[in-house]
Amino acid sequence: MKLPCEDAIWYVLPQIRADLAKELVKKGVAQKDIADLLDITPSAVSQYINKKRAGKVKMPANYPKMIAEEAAELKDSEDTTQVMKLLCKCCMASRVKSV
Repeated sequence: MKLPCEDAIWYVLPQIRADLAKELVKKGVAQKDIADLLDITPSAVSQYINKKRAGKVKMPANYPKMIAEEAAELKDSEDTTQVMKLLCKCCMASRVKSV
């Protein structure tokens, strides 16, 4: 039996990170700062932004709004617990298709 979290690790979390990275770039956050905030490498951020990673998961309709709102809060934050909460919230949203 395959657990939902197994798919999340390979597909959903990269999708959320990619969308969050793109949104943070739009808000003027440097790729290095995004990498630090998401605890990933700057090259991973670059690949997310250039659509070389992720992008294959269908997310619920309210997901883009959720990402935009959270990115606005994260823009000036260094609170990694806020990032973890967002990742879990979006991951759950991807499974139930509504938040």
